[in-house]
Order: sequence, then C-alpha cells, then structure tokens
Amino acid sequence: MSIHIGAAPGEIAQTVLMPGDPLRAKWAAETFLDGARCINRVRGMLGFTGTWKGHPVSIQGSGMGMPSLSIYANELIRDYGAKCLIRIGSAGAMQPEVQIRDVVIAMTATTLSTPSSGIFRDLNFAPCADFGLLEKAVAAAREKGTRAHVGGIYSSDVFYDERPDLNETMQRHGVLAVEMEAAELYTLAARHGVRALAVLTISDHLLSHQSLASQDRETSFGEMVEIALSAAFG
Repeated sequence: MSIHIGAAPGEIAQTVLMPGDPLRAKWAAETFLDGARCINRVRGMLGFTGTWKGHPVSIQGSGMGMPSLSIYANELIRDYGAKCLIRIGSAGAMQPEVQIRDVVIAMTATTLSTPSSGIFRDLNFAPCADFGLLEKAVAAAREKGTRAHVGGIYSSDVFYDERPDLNETMQRHGVLAVEMEAAELYTLAARHGVRALAVLTISDHLLSHQSLASQDRETSFGEMVEIALSAAFG
C-alpha cells in the first residue's frame, strides 16, 4: 500500500480511470466492470478493480483539484505501476456550441498554476494528451454518435472564480471548457512516461448558466466512461 491508497501489490490495473468523485468511481465500477471489488477506502477515496471485456481496469477517485489528483496519480504510477490514466469528470462549457451533456476530449490543458509549476520555473510547459488515446477516443465517440468536441480546455486551481476577464480571454481563444485536474495529470504523465487523457462530460455552462443536478453528475455520465474504456483498449 501507499500513503493514500490502501490497495495491496497487484490489486491495481495498469489502466486506471480517474473520476474526481469517489461515488462516481463506485457507480462506474458497478455499472461497467465485471467482478468489481473495492480495493481502496483510505480517507473515503474509493477505488475499485475489475475487468472490462476481459481487460483489467481500476477506477480510482482523485478528489477535487490538481493537488489532490497529483497525490493519487503519483502513487498510482510510482507505487502501483499504472501506465494509462484517463480522467473521467465533469466540466463547465465555455463556448456556445458546447452543450450540457456533450463530451469534451481534451487535447491540451491550459492553466495558471499546478503543483508542478515550481519544477519548470520560468518555462511555460504545454501539457497535452497522449495522441494514441486521443485518436481512439475520438473514433469511439463518432462510432457511438456522441456529441463530442476536441480541443483545449482550462484547468482552474479555484472553483469559485472571480476573473470574468480571464474567462472572456479564454473564450476568445477557443477554450472549450473548464475543469480542475487535467493539466496536472498531463504533466505527470509526461514526467513519468505514461499515457494520459481527459474525457469530460459538460455539467454546467458558463454562458447559459444551465447545470445538472448533483445526482446526475454522479450517475449519468455513461457515454464518457464507455469512450474512455474504448480509448484504452480499442
């Protein structure tokens, strides 16, 4: 076990889906995996391992924000040998053509700061997805007929943002959506030589102010999970 993950050696698969919400991890494991068993309860951050079409898969909650995700991603890679990490989460739309329940597949993730920022000092590192995973996710979305958008997103380090000027600038530069974790995930993947992708479902809209109820955020994101699994094993 590691400091924050109580799984025994061999209990975590090389492919890990990472929702922020541990209850979404439970729902996704019970819905999509065969033989899913709980392998982590430390601090209530639930993790599960099972199989999907015969492939071993783990689904581990990451918590909210880049510092929390950084803890779990680092330990999954360093202590458990994870090779493919795919964030499955919610996001807020920043463009009028991106609608509630649409899927966004993040090619890049812009940010003001991450837990890794101190490593780069004056370098503006550009975190990006693994192209192989990105390509397969786009193909899976097309095959399913899912309304999907591919492009850049913004990983914020605050939830209650008071920078309308920054949002307007990002909207003008085509940023599709905002969430809170992908930039650090992509940075860690680059550092450790593993694959990463973020597949996101739009739960809120910064322009129309529409939003999904909290229960829908936990349990209604099936297309996103299927796309992520197809990307990993397609």
